[in-house]
Amino acid sequence: MADRLTQLQDAVNSLADQFCNAIGVLQQCGPPAAFNNIQTAINKDQPANPTEEYAQLFAALIARTAKDIDVLIDSLPSEESTAALQAASLYRLEEENHEAAGRLEEVVYRGDMLLEKIQSALADIAQSQLKTRSRTHSQPLLDS
Repeated sequence: MADRLTQLQDAVNSLADQFCNAIGVLQQCGPPAAFNNIQTAINKDQPANPTEEYAQLFAALIARTAKDIDVLIDSLPSEESTAALQAASLYRLEEENHEAAGRLEEVVYRGDMLLEKIQSALADIAQSQLKTRSRTHSQPLLDS
């Protein structure tokens, strides 16, 4: 995964692409401007273009990308964040990680103990069933 600055640069590049594409599409689909006393045959035969749909589409894309850029900027470390503060934060996170690792080891150990008990109980049940079946098959039928 890319770091935040790379993500920010990619978002800014995407925003620039969207602006360029929006301008290009609007130039291509926009109706020609009328000059003072010049009327051309092209203006009369020009079909209606969906410029409003394109404008809404590009506005939504640009707004969403701008929001993404704001989120990325907000996630960058602040200027007040010094090396000492970052080191203290990393140390605190490391301590929390060690505590969580200890809790995880304890849970895994208890899970292993419980698994052994369950396996032992299943083995006892299986042995009991085998003994019961062997007794019923070894007894002769008295009704015959």
